[in-house]
Formats: sequence, structure tokens, C-alpha cells
Amino acid sequence: MFVDTAKVFVSAGKGGNGVVSFRHEIYVDKGGPDGGDGGRGGDVVFEATNNLNTLLDFRFKPELKAAGGGNGAGRNKHGKNGDDRIVKVPVGTLVKRNGKVIADLVSAGQTAVVAKGGDGGYGNAHFKSSTRQAPKMAELGEPGETFDAELELKLLADVGLVGFPNAGKSTFLSVVSNARPEIADYAFTTLTPNLGVADIDDGSLLIADIPGLIEGASVGKGLGDAFLRHIERTAVLLHLIDVYTDNIEYAYQAIRLELASYSPSLLERPEVIALTKCEGLDRDIVDMQHQKLTAITNGAPIFAISAQAHQGLTEVLRELRMKVQKSRQIKKDEVVDDGMRDGIPVITLDSEDAKDVWIVEVTEDGYVVRGDKIEKFARRTNFEQFEAVNRLRDIMRKMGITHELTRQGAAGDSIITIGDNKFSLVEQ
Repeated sequence: MFVDTAKVFVSAGKGGNGVVSFRHEIYVDKGGPDGGDGGRGGDVVFEATNNLNTLLDFRFKPELKAAGGGNGAGRNKHGKNGDDRIVKVPVGTLVKRNGKVIADLVSAGQTAVVAKGGDGGYGNAHFKSSTRQAPKMAELGEPGETFDAELELKLLADVGLVGFPNAGKSTFLSVVSNARPEIADYAFTTLTPNLGVADIDDGSLLIADIPGLIEGASVGKGLGDAFLRHIERTAVLLHLIDVYTDNIEYAYQAIRLELASYSPSLLERPEVIALTKCEGLDRDIVDMQHQKLTAITNGAPIFAISAQAHQGLTEVLRELRMKVQKSRQIKKDEVVDDGMRDGIPVITLDSEDAKDVWIVEVTEDGYVVRGDKIEKFARRTNFEQFEAVNRLRDIMRKMGITHELTRQGAAGDSIITIGDNKFSLVEQ
């Protein structure tokens, strides 16, 4: 069964907690802190493989969880790091979070960390200093990333076959390649995309047969809307049209309209047109249909072929291979200057500087502080340990957050909210 979309729940491992511990040895008076750090939580990692061609397995495994990190222990023992969860997916899989693409796996062996495990918390040995000889605080481990992920498979092919049902796409693919699609004399014979490798001269082409399109496919009619996504990754389109079609201009334009409705960029894709089922047909009729298409196809090459009679196939495959090579080279040569946008220099914060950014909001209940770095510190703070909370207050002071809070009217007993935690600005 071919499945090209799925939803899964991904949950990276929680980091282990640091521990408060002091040395207790017979001949050591006033042993110092020796609490170890917690281990890091495991990541959820996706890896692309050629051994899969469907997302069917994820219909039955909707939860993907990595192991949590172990807690620290006395004698400076570090908690065990959680094992990563390695998830095999087909080449061509997109991973989305809230509709935004976070991973695009386009080659075998490529990996992507989809959900990051939480960092382990520091044990009290980490906080020993000349002024703090016996710290009685330790950090909590951070939660791992947890969310619903949307998986989408888009076949990776050199050539995508498009055309109305019964245009001869499956027959063409079965003749020129090693694919064995179902073939019959009725619409929608092809119910799933098929892939085949066609050898031509000293090279080959990976060809995808997309189930037949009809008018309205891009908005849900017929089968086409379910499979149009597979056209997006193809380098070249081979548009197959039955030579016996009465209104051949309309047949061509209707398919083009569906492609444009789905994604306007598809109209810019290199295109080759093939009139199919030409065996035994009067040459004058073939030439007439050819001329009608020439008037509206804006220079796209047009071939007359017969898959069953093996006529004209080599010429089509050579043209496709040439266009595929040219298309791939153009993409390879494209260079994007990340420092410019529309010719204007763009100044942005790097990822490390962005983490230090914070804002303060005044609410009816007090003050809310937001920012990656300070929220990370708050998540790791054990609010049951007054020393740990005071450490967080000290971090806020060093980052300038406390100054901004007081500037906006916060007093010592004002309630400060960071993430899911609330506490007073000054210890009460």
C-alpha cells in the first residue's frame, strides 16, 4: 500500500537532573560538594533510506520517543546520556512542524535531528566557588522537544509524466523502464505513483508516473490532487497526449492549468510533449495534431511516439536526458548571497546573539520575561531550592533584566513569570 502522508508524535528525551551531594568519608572533615550532572536526553533523528518507498509504517507507529538522560549521582558521577531514536524514512521525505518544513531528506544516508533532547542539569559540584563552598542547589534536566510532526513524501525523479487518464503514461513507463505498473483500458488505472529507471545511451533516467489528472484535480477532483506533490521535485515534465484527442489544444491547456493552480512554478519547468498511440495512424493526421500543439506550446519539443510499437522512444529519452542534465546544472550553478537581499545588505543577529535577546511585558498579574536564554535557565531551575532561585535572580541581574523590570515599575514583591514558572523579584 502506498502512503505519502502521515502524522506522528515525536518526543525527544528529557535531560537527567543534577544532584546535591557532599563527600562523606571517614577521614575527610567537611567534605565538599560532589553532586554529578544529569545526562543529556536522546534526540529523535530521521535518516533517509532507499529501502523504503512509503510512509505506511508510520500509520501504525504514531509515537516516536527517544530515551531520557539519567540523573547525576554522588562522587561526581555523570548521568547516562539517553539513546537517540533513529527513524528510517524514504528518500524524499519532508518533515513539518506546524506547517513549517524542519527537515528535507533528499539523499540516502542523509540525517536530520527532528527533535532535540534536553540538556542535563548541573549537580552542585558545578557551583562550587571561592565564595560558595557548600552549594545546596542543583539544576533540573530540560524537557526534550515534543510536538506533532507532519510527514510528506515527495518522490525524487528526473522526469515526471503528466497527462489525462488513458494518455498512455503507464504503457510508456513499462516499455522504457523496469517498472511494471498496472495497465488497463479505463480511466484511473494508476492509483499510486510508479517509479522506473530508463536506460539511454551511457546514462539513465528516473521516471515517475503520476496518476492521471483531470480538470479540477488541483482542488480535489479525481486523483490528481493527492499526487501533484510528486511532480514538484522532478527536473523535467513529459506531457503525454493521446493523438486521437478531438480538441488537442484544450487537452494540453487543461493539464497546464491544473499544474499552475497547484504551483505556478511548475509552468516554468522544462517540458517535452509526446503524442502517443501513433502506430498505424495516417501521417497527415499526426502532422495536423503536431501543428495545433506547436501554435500554443511556446517552443517545447514535440514527438510522435508509440510505446506499444516502440516507435520514437529513443529520441524522446535523449531529449529528456539532455533537458534533465541542463536543469540539474543550472540548479547547481545557482549561488545565493546570504548577505544581500534585493541588492541591499542585510544585517542580522547570529544564532548565538539571538539567544541573548529578551523582552519584558507588563501584565495584570505582574511581569512576563521572554527570551531563549533566560527561559532555558528558568527551565533548569529547581524552584524548591531557594539557592537555585536566587541564582536565577543573579543571572537576571547580570543580563540587565532586573534593571528593566525596576524601570518598568517592578518592586521586590512583584511576580515575575518566565515560561511556566512564577516567583518574586526579590526573595521574600
